[in-house]
Amino acid sequence: MTTPFLECRKLSVGYKKAVLRDLNFSAGRGRFIAVLGPNGVGKTTLLRCLSQRLKPLGGEIFLQGKNLQSYRPLELARILSVVMTDKAAPPLLSVYEFVALGRHPHTGFLGKLTDIDEARVGDALRSVRAEALADRFIDQLSDGERQKVVLARALAQDPELTLLDEPTAHLDLKHRMEVMGILRSLCSQRNLTVIAAIHDVDVAAKVADLVLSLKGGTVASFGRPEETLTSGSVASLYDFERASFSNLLGGVEIRGDGSQGKAFVLSRQDSGALAYRFLAKKGYQLSGGILDPADLDAHVGRALGARLFLWDGAAPPEALYDEALADLSEASLVVDGVPESGAAPADGLSHRLLDAARERGLKVIRLGSPGDVSPLASALSANA
Repeated sequence: MTTPFLECRKLSVGYKKAVLRDLNFSAGRGRFIAVLGPNGVGKTTLLRCLSQRLKPLGGEIFLQGKNLQSYRPLELARILSVVMTDKAAPPLLSVYEFVALGRHPHTGFLGKLTDIDEARVGDALRSVRAEALADRFIDQLSDGERQKVVLARALAQDPELTLLDEPTAHLDLKHRMEVMGILRSLCSQRNLTVIAAIHDVDVAAKVADLVLSLKGGTVASFGRPEETLTSGSVASLYDFERASFSNLLGGVEIRGDGSQGKAFVLSRQDSGALAYRFLAKKGYQLSGGILDPADLDAHVGRALGARLFLWDGAAPPEALYDEALADLSEASLVVDGVPESGAAPADGLSHRLLDAARERGLKVIRLGSPGDVSPLASALSANA
């Protein structure tokens, strides 16, 4: 049986009182482990314990099969690097000098850099695409540049495990994606194991190999995001009320509050996905059809809490049509995103529903090309 690279057994962490109890999980080398959970659950406390800055209140941590508490500080520093959220950095140091501090566990008593050390510093800067910053001073950097440089210092240690606390906090979208992309690449290219406490469940779904979800003082789930990050598990983890996570879409959708009444979207494949989102933002309760269960529109509609009328071609269509017509009749707005000359059998049902909506005097708005909600936006704006 292969020994896990990192393993926690019945781990309890906290200060005088346990914040997290009975944590059991393990991971192999080269894995990206995202730690998720609401604020105050103990993500940072766990990282402090894994970095030996805080002693466990109970249980054990094993790194490479060896109890973490038996590592000497210098020995651990050659294996483990830590990037916390604080921005403390000597302002008078250049970026190169700051990153070179990461070589401390490998240098001699005087801390003199050898050719090998200097090569490692250069490699670390290139790994985070920050070699152009080498001669700049730390206090001259933007938040995104600083975060990359802090990460470079951690990489200069030649670690096998890196712990990060909210590595993308306070960064703009460009630098958030860049930092997470760099970390993901390091896992595969350097066989680096990364454990990062992050807030973005959608980012975790896209970059992590494993997700450790924490709630109620213990592990809520641990495993591959494709299996553990479901609509129900994420809603429970963060106590969502009007939001829903879709692991197929890889993001969180915000549901409408229904204050503007009901909108019925008739579409197919991807013609109505953006209309669903637009109407939810405007406060509509959503219904939609006639859709194949595998349509993108169906996935978006489900995430937004829409009542959907789905037809896979097997069930009798008339019963579905009657149910959809009863629901559509209660709508204050009908959105037409059906192909005018659609060949799919479901399109025929949708066109019948559109005819019925007009016969009943319901307001019908035709979308533009697939994804174009401008006619809908213009119509709703004119009525505001």
